[in-house]
Amino acid sequence: MLNRIFFVCLLLGLYSAGSSLSCRWMDHKFKQHSENSLDLLDKMANNSTNSTEDAEVKHTAAFPNDLYSQASTASAEDKLGFIGQVLEETAALFEEDHSSASWEENTVENFVNVVTQQADGLRSCIGSHGHKKKNKKLHMYFKRLSRHVLQEMGHSAEAWELIRQEIKEHLMRADLLVSSLLTTN
Repeated sequence: MLNRIFFVCLLLGLYSAGSSLSCRWMDHKFKQHSENSLDLLDKMANNSTNSTEDAEVKHTAAFPNDLYSQASTASAEDKLGFIGQVLEETAALFEEDHSSASWEENTVENFVNVVTQQADGLRSCIGSHGHKKKNKKLHMYFKRLSRHVLQEMGHSAEAWELIRQEIKEHLMRADLLVSSLLTTN
C-alpha cells in the first residue's frame, strides 16, 4: 500500500515538474518574441495616408474587442489557446500576396517566423489539453480581414498598412493577456 502511494506521488511530481518545465517558455521567451514581432511590424510601417475608403474598410473588419474581453475572463488554458489562434491566423494572413507593400521580403519572413514560433511555444505550454476547437468568431474575423480588406483593395499597399495596424493591436492585446497569466502565477 505504501509503495502504491509513493508511486502515485512520484508520478504526480514528475507530471507537474514536466508541465511547469513546458511553460518556462512563456516566462522567458514569449516576451522576447513579442517585442521582436512588434519591432518587425514597426519596420514594415509606411507613411501612406488613410483615405475615407480606409475608414469604411476598418468599420467592415472592426477589431473584435468582445472576443478579447471573453478571453480575459477565460481559464489560463483557454487564454493560451485564444492567443495561439491569433498568432496562427496572423501568420496565415501575412503569407498572402504582399508584393504591393513596400516591405522587405526578409522582414516579412522574419515576422511570420517569430509569430509561428510564439504559437508553437504557446502550444507547448498548453500540452495535450489544448486540442480544443478554434474560436469560430475569431477565425471569421481574420477571414473578413483577408476578404474585405486585402482582396477588395487588391492587396494594395494601403490595404496592407491597415492590416499591419490591426495586427499590431492584436499582438499588443495578446501580450497583455499573457502578462495577466504571468502575474497570477
